[in-house]
Amino acid sequence: MSLLENQQHLAPVWARYTDIMVERGEGACLYAADGRSYLDFTCGIGVTNTGHCHPRVVAAIREQAGLLLHGQANIVYHRPMLELVGALRELVPPTLDTFFFSNSGAEAVEAAVKLARQATGRTDVIVFGGGFHGRTAGAMALTSSKGKYRGGYAPLPSGVHIAPYAYCFQCAVARAAGKNTGAISAAAPATAECCGEPLRQVRHILQTETVPEDIAAILVEPVLGEGGYVVPPASFLQGLRQICDEHGILLIADEVQTGFGRTGSFFAVEQFGVTPDILIMAKGLASGLPLSGIASRRELMDRWHPGSHGGTYGGNAVACAAAVATIAAIAEDRLVENAARLGAVLKQELAALQGRNRAIGDVRGLGLMIGVELVRPDGGPDAALCKRVLAGCREHGLLLLNCGSYDNVVRFIPPLVVSDEQVRQAVRIFEQALAG
Repeated sequence: MSLLENQQHLAPVWARYTDIMVERGEGACLYAADGRSYLDFTCGIGVTNTGHCHPRVVAAIREQAGLLLHGQANIVYHRPMLELVGALRELVPPTLDTFFFSNSGAEAVEAAVKLARQATGRTDVIVFGGGFHGRTAGAMALTSSKGKYRGGYAPLPSGVHIAPYAYCFQCAVARAAGKNTGAISAAAPATAECCGEPLRQVRHILQTETVPEDIAAILVEPVLGEGGYVVPPASFLQGLRQICDEHGILLIADEVQTGFGRTGSFFAVEQFGVTPDILIMAKGLASGLPLSGIASRRELMDRWHPGSHGGTYGGNAVACAAAVATIAAIAEDRLVENAARLGAVLKQELAALQGRNRAIGDVRGLGLMIGVELVRPDGGPDAALCKRVLAGCREHGLLLLNCGSYDNVVRFIPPLVVSDEQVRQAVRIFEQALAG
């Protein structure tokens, strides 16, 4: 059978963005079988932060593959996992000194919630509207970015309460106060102030739907991912930390999409002056190999009953070797700094375009995690325009994705190795596609 025939035997549950048959990738580009090249601003949905096939990562994978492919974590220690622990200890907040590894973001979310419940002896979790935490059963109950992720799967696990995220552009209270006319500053999120309504709603949940003594954790994305690339005011995350401290609730930061330099700091929480009790990581951790993890305090991890959680492939030796090389590449190539510098350029270019095109309602983001919200003349979400723009960009060699609950936000997530010229080229193509 031909490859084309074999395509027809893949499950259609994978919603497809393109029909491109890709042969190879290098840096910020993908190269198709028909000879076309594409500027890849999808980054494998925020995975290939070091670019496609970074030489250092490829070399580490090749070397480790000849030594040990799999050393199961319950049975043996292996060098790549222990080296990864050492590398991560230099990057996460110093209080988060103990690690557990799995394969995907959803698995890491499930692990974090299980840890929170066992460590606190409490049952419930507060999450936020527009949040995406995965599509396994437990993670699906925590996800509200799109109804299709949950539809047809009820009943979902209970004990989940959904509060509004600090989405300033769509916040009625902020609108009435005139505080949602622009995105939160990418340069100084710590100076941004929330109108207070989202935090009030969290406290309202603690008063009406449940009691603080039942809440094990508040789970939050420091920057909303699938829900629209929304940057909250720093006071929102700081307020969540305060609520957790008041009631003995654990704060879990889901940095699956925001971690490993994506937002212009190694982890996004650094820019908000907040230290979580549990930090979730995946995507950019291993440059495309399946690996995820959580970091927490030793005293919390010690309350996680041995054998109550695990996984055959978690902390795979080859994936861990790739992760160690990824972290080294991010440091040596100064990719965090590149994300901050070129993220500012990208946001500035897109903001200038916003001034010339009323279809752009908002431009927001941190580092190289930028969202452009497209709206109709009446201010409502314009998913149809977003779809046309993505198709137009694809025709001109630029790959982009959408996000947002209404599929009307274009997200720019290039590899952190992207150049100034590639950023400006992407904006030119985007402007051309937007013009129709």
